[in-house]
Amino acid sequence: MTCGVLLDLAGVVYDGEKAVPGALDAIKRLRAAGLPVRLVSNTTRSTKASVLERLRGFGLDVGEDEAFTPARAAVGWLKANRRSPHLLIHPGLEADFSDLPPGQGRAVVVGDAGAAFDYAALNAAFRALSAGADFLALAANRSFRDADGELSLDAGPFVAALEFAAGRKARVLGKPSPEFFRAALASMDILAAEAVMIGDDAESDVAGALSAGVGQGILVRTGKYRPGDETRFSPPPNSVADDLAQAVDQLLAQTQ
Repeated sequence: MTCGVLLDLAGVVYDGEKAVPGALDAIKRLRAAGLPVRLVSNTTRSTKASVLERLRGFGLDVGEDEAFTPARAAVGWLKANRRSPHLLIHPGLEADFSDLPPGQGRAVVVGDAGAAFDYAALNAAFRALSAGADFLALAANRSFRDADGELSLDAGPFVAALEFAAGRKARVLGKPSPEFFRAALASMDILAAEAVMIGDDAESDVAGALSAGVGQGILVRTGKYRPGDETRFSPPPNSVADDLAQAVDQLLAQTQ
């Protein structure tokens, strides 16, 4: 039985500055059916506040507790472990880390830094790791769909480079981390097996959620989806839909 829905954002609910056709109505239909929705995004270029502002600008009423981002998970980890961040992130994300108290140690935090991924910044992060700093990756996605409609490098390749250089594995805080999914599930007070994940990333969204125990994963053919993704990663999606609207059609048909 489905008791809640996890939704990716970029490429599923919106694409750049436009909502994906039918996506907002699909979310409203989920809510009308009594299914709570949590928005689980791996965006590491925008603050949670700006993500919420964008959604509200589309006319979607969304509360603070309905959206989960890796940056907020990182802030929680840094506070709990009393660490000060060495940031290798996009300038647009820095505000999410502005209210941290001083820590007793350091942690390198890597996100999608975009043009800030230059040699000097990467080497400074490497040196901090070599000196014993903890290693946090906001996400490890391979690519994302950029504003020009083409795929661009995401944070994952740069995280992998630092892992290779430092000889250490990063702690991934966003998808596909099981803890990230579990935090969203806990906010709905439902079991993982009672939830459905809908996303355009067969690896981080769908396979990640299924590996974390989520009951069902639906892959949509929007955003970063490319033909063949449905069989490229394991576990594979339970079903594939053209877009979020069709995915919700499938899901609501199952609950009738």
